[in-house]
Amino acid sequence: MSANTVGYAGDVLPQEAWDSLRQQVDAVLVDVRTAGEWSYVGLPRLDAIGKTPLLVEWRGGQPEDFVQRLKAELTGMGVNQETPLYFICRSGSRSRNAAVAMTAAGHRNCFNISTGFEGPLDAEGHRGHTAGWKVDGLPWIQS
Repeated sequence: MSANTVGYAGDVLPQEAWDSLRQQVDAVLVDVRTAGEWSYVGLPRLDAIGKTPLLVEWRGGQPEDFVQRLKAELTGMGVNQETPLYFICRSGSRSRNAAVAMTAAGHRNCFNISTGFEGPLDAEGHRGHTAGWKVDGLPWIQS
């Protein structure tokens, strides 16, 4: 998928994101879920690769605010517009919106983790059983 057709660099699965975060020293994981989700559901754990996820909430319907807040964080980290950014949310929807918004703001390598942290609903209406960062067995912590 190209950014020209979808508005961002494309979708990746959690394992692909993890591999890229490990291999690309400058790559950043941006978790756009809410503070409640970070506290109660858990967070991707990146300390084994010398990183921490960047936590910036996507507040529905306000992409300009999100872009401004994230750009300030990235600037403070010395991140430039070529740096690969991997966005994650619960199931891949908010993170897709974030990837589109940051691409529109000039960042060229914005990827959406398509199955998110918990994945889609299963047949019983529950998340966290069929796909996503946690189900894929990637490192995570819960407080």
